[in-house]
Amino acid sequence: MKDLSWVKPKQPQKRKRSERLKFIGVGILILLAVLYLLISGTLQGARYFITVAELLSDPTNHGRTVRISGAVDGESIEYDSEKAIIRFEIVNIPNEYDDLAAALREALMDNSAPRLKVLVEDAAIPDLLQHEAQAILTGALGRDTVFQASELLLKCPSRFEESAAPEGLSQIPEHK
Repeated sequence: MKDLSWVKPKQPQKRKRSERLKFIGVGILILLAVLYLLISGTLQGARYFITVAELLSDPTNHGRTVRISGAVDGESIEYDSEKAIIRFEIVNIPNEYDDLAAALREALMDNSAPRLKVLVEDAAIPDLLQHEAQAILTGALGRDTVFQASELLLKCPSRFEESAAPEGLSQIPEHK
């Protein structure tokens, strides 16, 4: 006859307590690293740019890569096509304003507003680089107080202002 005895199957070994603690510890470290990266990235990106006045008033900004904003003074624009160098000046724009176009215009009319010379190398002159455009620049302020820009973004609010349709032409109605 066959032996019909029942053999209890082996239970999988329970993980040791120390192995479980190591796993939990590594998980917590990963979670903390992800939280740190999220928080630090959010704090750094919370402010898109600094003003010309803030750049010039803080000596710790000299030589450090920063993003700044200012109103372009159209009379100062110079372009060397042989060397692909753009030179121009920007004027401080106040932090708070309701209308960007009016803020740019007022900043350029204020003779006491801080000004900054800008140098952009290896660049073609953009169409939007004109008087009363908002320049957003990434670069570093040199010891000679000339801002060496590595990136140039321009906003021209007059291009985006709605213009009234001439008399006799009907405007397209808004869809709701």
